[in-house]
Amino acid sequence: MSDYYNAFEISPVPAPGPDAVPPEPFRGIYGMPAFVTIPTSDLAESVDFWIRGLGFFELFSIPGRLVHLRRWAFQDVLLVSAESVPEQPPAMGFSFAGVLSQVDSLVEACRAVRPDSVDGPRDTPWNTRDVEVITPENARIVFTAAKPFDPTSQEARNLEAIGITPPGERRGDNGEHA
Repeated sequence: MSDYYNAFEISPVPAPGPDAVPPEPFRGIYGMPAFVTIPTSDLAESVDFWIRGLGFFELFSIPGRLVHLRRWAFQDVLLVSAESVPEQPPAMGFSFAGVLSQVDSLVEACRAVRPDSVDGPRDTPWNTRDVEVITPENARIVFTAAKPFDPTSQEARNLEAIGITPPGERRGDNGEHA
């Protein structure tokens, strides 16, 4: 038997589909289960890019030292002042979810602020459309949006091959994947 179960109700990410509506920005204060901290040598430039390009908002700041940005619930970024930033983006990145209807506007917004900041969009074998963005502080950020699930697609076969089946589908107890 598998220990996995459908728990989509705890996520702010809507079910994928052509009518998926992104949730409103989340302004509540909560204990953050995870967040990313990104050093920046130009806090104002970084904040501007993350807000105008990536669609985050400023939750609060400690002037000249830290800005806490957020988009949806559980999409928290702390920009912190630093003397310098790496000259090249690291191999590691940070991904955050959106919906398909946001992909094109995010690409346009990022390119308007920093013309060479975007790579993509591109479709993945795991059924998402991803946009890679390099921010002013050389962070590698991936905006990812789930595509509508087509059970006859190659992506569905890829997911099934690793034991992931669509919610509501029962194919035994998945014991071989536990």
